[in-house]
Parts: sequence; structure tokens; C-alpha cells
Amino acid sequence: MYMKNCLTAVCSCLAATLLLFTTSCSTPKNISYFQDIANGQTMQIAHHNGIKLKPGNKVSIMVKSQSVELTNALNLPVTSQVIGTPKESSMVQSQGVSGYTLDSNGDIDFPFLGKVHVAGMDKTEVAAYIKKQLYDQQIATDAVVTVEYMNLHYSIMGEVSGPGQYNIDKEYISLMEALSRAGDMTIYGRRDSIIVWREQDGMRTTYIANMLNAHDLANSPVYYLQQGDIVYVQPNNFRKRQSKASGNEVLSGSFWLSVVSVLTTLGVLIFK
Repeated sequence: MYMKNCLTAVCSCLAATLLLFTTSCSTPKNISYFQDIANGQTMQIAHHNGIKLKPGNKVSIMVKSQSVELTNALNLPVTSQVIGTPKESSMVQSQGVSGYTLDSNGDIDFPFLGKVHVAGMDKTEVAAYIKKQLYDQQIATDAVVTVEYMNLHYSIMGEVSGPGQYNIDKEYISLMEALSRAGDMTIYGRRDSIIVWREQDGMRTTYIANMLNAHDLANSPVYYLQQGDIVYVQPNNFRKRQSKASGNEVLSGSFWLSVVSVLTTLGVLIFK
């Protein structure tokens, strides 16, 4: 009876070991994106107003006119001081155009127009507004205005291939595009719980995005990013265990070989 009980115990241990080993080697179910979608499926994306300028943002504004003098007057050149040159020739103009930074009230100081309130507008709206003002005031009736963002950015941290700060150069940048710019998430990143911090009206709001569920992502307020957003990809449990000494040894092949070896030795000793 004793031998039978020992045999049963050894078999149970071997079975449990094999089960755990098989489970640990199976393909995780939380790696593939958008597991709920089907071919041809459509879904509504959460409403997004685009990138709206805020105080502190910086934009470049280029104005073109048939009048060369007027064009030069309406565009701010980039100037630099050359040390050691005569005073009258110490300012050198480059071919670039400097930017306009929105003040605390959301205004910029534009040539001929003076204070112009542009906070709350996107770059297309700013261009149309300035063009209209130049036309209405008969300053430049043939003006072509182009506006581009200069210092707008978002940040990505955590389990991505290329963490860092990335520029915003267009109206719509989705979370998927932002992650792809950062080289995608590593295999250790949690796809179901991406944190996005967003500052609005002096308050910071935390959002959780789930890349495993396309429907949830499409309805998320962070489907499209805003300037200043901080995206944090959390580490999964495997990565967390790596922070401890021998944290993942239980999942290693050598560990399981050792377990099987010990159990086999015990079996031999019992039935010898």
C-alpha cells in the first residue's frame, strides 16, 4: 500500500509538472491586437476635434503675395547675431521663418494686424482667419497663408522599442500611429492597459486604452492624441518578474528539467 501511494504521488507530481510546463509554453492570448474584429467589420470612431492651439504653442505662419516687399514684411525672418562684426552688419537673415508663440491669452502679434487671437483654432482655421483679415483690411488681397505646427509633441514611455518625445505635424495622430512611430510595443508590453495622461484646463486626466479590443479603442477619447499627451505602456507580469533575482526561473526550461530529474530520482529510490 505504501509503495502504491508513493507511486500515485510521483505520478501526480509528474502530471502537474507537465501541465504547468505546457501552460507556460503555450502562446499567450494577450499579444495579438484587435482580437474582436472580423473581416469587413465597420465601427464608429470617437469624435475628435483635431489639434487645437493652446497658450504656449508655437506655429510658423508663411504669407505669399505677388508683392515681394509685402511678402517680406509679412514673414518674420530668422535672424542671428554674428559676434565680432560691425554693428551695422552683425544681424544675418537666414532663409527660414521664425515662429509665433501664443501668449497666456492665446494671442499672437502679427505684422500689420497686431494682436490676433488664435487659441482654440487648428492650423487650417488660423490660416483662413489671417487670410481673411489681410483681405478685409486691404493689406494683401492676394495672400496665400500657410500655417504649420512647430513645438507640438506627445511622449511615449515604457515597453516600446523607441521611447521618447515625438512631434505632431498634422491634425490627426492616432494612438496606433503613435505606437508605430515608437517602433511598436515590445513583447513585454501590456496591450490591454495602455495609460494615457492628458492635461486639460489645468487638470490631468488618466485614460486606459485597450489594444486587444478594437471596439473599445475606437470609442476611447484617446483614440486620437492631443499635444502634450503622455503614453505609458505598462510591463507585463513576465517583465515585472525580471526585476527580481531568479524571478522567471520557474518558466525556464532548465528549471523544469531539474524538477523532472528530481522526481525521476525519487521514483527510482522508492521502487528500487
